[in-house]
Amino acid sequence: MSAQTSNPDFLPYGRQSIDEEDIAAVSRALRSDFLTSGPEITAFENEFAAMTGAKHAIAVSNATAALHLCLLAADVRPGDRVITSPNTFLSSANAAAFIGAIPDFSDIDPVTRNLDAGALAADWSDDVKAVIPVAYAGQPADMPRVAAIAREKGAVVIEDASHATGGGFVHEGRVWKTGGHPWADMTVFSFHPVKTLTTGEGGMITTGDDRLAAALRCLRSHGVERNPSLFQGLGASSGPLAETGPWTYEMHALGYNYRITDIQCALGRSQLAKLPRFTAERRRIAARYNGTFADLPWLTTPGIRQEEDREHLSWHLYTVEIDFAAIGLSRTEAMARLREQGVGSQVLYIPVYLQPWYRQTYGYAPGKCPHAEAFYARALSLPMHPSLTEDDVSRVISAVRNLAHHA
Repeated sequence: MSAQTSNPDFLPYGRQSIDEEDIAAVSRALRSDFLTSGPEITAFENEFAAMTGAKHAIAVSNATAALHLCLLAADVRPGDRVITSPNTFLSSANAAAFIGAIPDFSDIDPVTRNLDAGALAADWSDDVKAVIPVAYAGQPADMPRVAAIAREKGAVVIEDASHATGGGFVHEGRVWKTGGHPWADMTVFSFHPVKTLTTGEGGMITTGDDRLAAALRCLRSHGVERNPSLFQGLGASSGPLAETGPWTYEMHALGYNYRITDIQCALGRSQLAKLPRFTAERRRIAARYNGTFADLPWLTTPGIRQEEDREHLSWHLYTVEIDFAAIGLSRTEAMARLREQGVGSQVLYIPVYLQPWYRQTYGYAPGKCPHAEAFYARALSLPMHPSLTEDDVSRVISAVRNLAHHA
């Protein structure tokens, strides 16, 4: 989020939307018998699965943990290659490095800023075992094409939909919800405070695969299995392990403590009930920005893969491309001018492979993904959250248009 300011009228680029219903839901959870591993988690999972149309939803501590678990459940191993978008937060690629796989990157489509299916096909090598397309700003990648490429080669598709809660897309005349469509083996969501709905920190994985769902549930809690019908034979005919009872559990894998709490899920359930309103407000704001910025020759509004998707996107971010040279300002100067007018902005993201650790570890260098680098040089994210009023949006529009006065 943009740096904090003492100005109460300052409009940050993103912020959570918390009301008294959310606070009451958390208070009820705090007064209950369960603060973690209780009924709020199961209820949140069931309600989220119903929202997406997925068969299974598995709640976890955050989206980074979710990505890590997905790769483990898919049996991606050290030395395997995992391709993702360079236009994403670090965790989309870091999860592959966690397990000793090789994080790699294919360039983005310059219109949607998402992983380009053509670039993915051109970059394919025999050691690619997973693809992580990212729904940048809330717009899904071309999932049918990505899935066709990956599945023909036997690779798993893990959609990083951290930006896309509540969104979807149209394919062959049908609307598909992100997290419930057939072109991802698993889909990951984030509930960080600036996302479409929040649990403070938290994440969710959806899948239609029973085997993957069972693996994910086991791995998120130390690899422990407590269902006696699934035990593999801990007991012995004699000795200290001969007796089993209601306390018995078995560790079936080297798992992690990636559990979420009932407190967080109580907030998530309250937020989920408001998700249709949240997404409607984001679409309203995006439509107004699009209409009023259309005449600016030095600013490019977000591109849409197909027009029929417009009313189904969740609009986590509203990122424009600005020709800073044309208005006689550096990006830093433009951000400062916006801030002087009470408007926050942010730059998301530096292409991951240009980070020092990635360059030193894998030998990546500038020029690997030219479209991603060109987008980064011009990108600026403007305020986008449901609490923006019509007057707030007018202030943002005025401040952005005023940038040209310095040309």
